Amino acid sequence: MSDKNQKNQYSNPPTMHDVAHVAGVSQMTVSRVMRGTGYVSNDVLKRVQDAARSIGYVHNRLAGGMSKYDNPLIGVVVPSLQNRVFTEVLSGISDTLNNNNLRPVFGVSEYSLEREEEIVFDLLSWRPRGLILAGLEHTDGLRRIIEQTGVKTAEIMDVDGSAIAASFGISQKAAGEQMAKHLLNKGYKKFAYIAWLDERAKKRFDAFKAYIENHGGVISQTRISQKLLSMKEGRELTADILSGSDKPEVIYYANDDLAAGGLMHCIAEGLKVPDDIALAGFNGLSFLEALPVQITTTKTPRYDIGVEAANWISDKNSEQWNNHIHQFDIELIEGGTT
Repeated sequence: MSDKNQKNQYSNPPTMHDVAHVAGVSQMTVSRVMRGTGYVSNDVLKRVQDAARSIGYVHNRLAGGMSKYDNPLIGVVVPSLQNRVFTEVLSGISDTLNNNNLRPVFGVSEYSLEREEEIVFDLLSWRPRGLILAGLEHTDGLRRIIEQTGVKTAEIMDVDGSAIAASFGISQKAAGEQMAKHLLNKGYKKFAYIAWLDERAKKRFDAFKAYIENHGGVISQTRISQKLLSMKEGRELTADILSGSDKPEVIYYANDDLAAGGLMHCIAEGLKVPDDIALAGFNGLSFLEALPVQITTTKTPRYDIGVEAANWISDKNSEQWNNHIHQFDIELIEGGTT
C-alpha cells in the first residue's frame, strides 16, 4: 500500500491510536516513546518513529494548553550557521519576529534533508505558529508532516520550483544566466566552476552552464567540494584547477568566500587578475569591500528575504496554501576581477 493511501485511511490529523496500529504496538507504548519515558527497545522505538512519520503524526507536547495562535514560537531551519549568508537572513527573521512579539527557535540541518525532517518533526511537537525553511527541496516525509499538521510554512532563498505555501527568494536560474551573459560579453569562452553540494548552487550552475554552452563557450573543469565553504577551500581548489595544462580563462565560484580564496591564491602566486585568470563569485557579501581587488559578484538581498518571510509568517490573515511567490531582484556587481 502506498504512503498516500496508508495515510488517508487514518484520522485527520492522525492520532496516537493510528500510530500504534501501524507500528503493531500498544497505544501505551507509543505514549512512552513520544514522552521519552519508560523503557522501550531500540527496535520498538524505530518502529514507532517510522510509523508516526509514515502517516504524518506529530506528538503535541502542549496538549491541553495554548492554541496555535497563542504560541509565540516560529521554527526556523537553515542549512548552516557557518555560512555567513544565513546569518544575515536570520537577522532579518529575528528582527521582524521580535517586532511582532514572536520568538524564533532555530535548527541547523547541515545541508541534510533527512536531518531537516528530523528537526521539523521535533519542532512541530511544540506546535509552533509557523515554520521557515531554506530552499524548496524537502523529503516526502517532511511535506507529509506539514500537510497533516497544517502548520503555516514559508520557504526562503529560492523561487525556482513548487512552494509548499509561500516562497521568498531569488531566481537561482536567472542569477546563473545573468553572470554567464556578463562573462561572455567580456569575451571569455573557457570556464571553470568551483562549488559546494547545495541544491540552489546546482540550479544556478545548471543555468550558467546551459547559457555558456548555447553561446559558444565551454566548461572545461569543475570542482565540487565535500568540505565547508571557506576561503581556504577556495584557495586550494583554485590552485588545483590552475595547476594543470587545461587552464580556464575564468573561474565561476558558488559563493564569495570561495572566490576570495581564489583571489588570495592568485595574489600569492603573482598571477594577474583578470589578465591571467578572471574570477566571479556570488552573494555580494560585505567583506569583499576590504579586499585589494573588488570581486565581480551577484548581490542578493539576504536580510530583506528574512524580513518578508517573517512578516508573512507573522500575519494571521495571510493564507497558507496559496503558493505565494515573492521574487527579489538581484544585482550584478562588476569588480576588477573580470
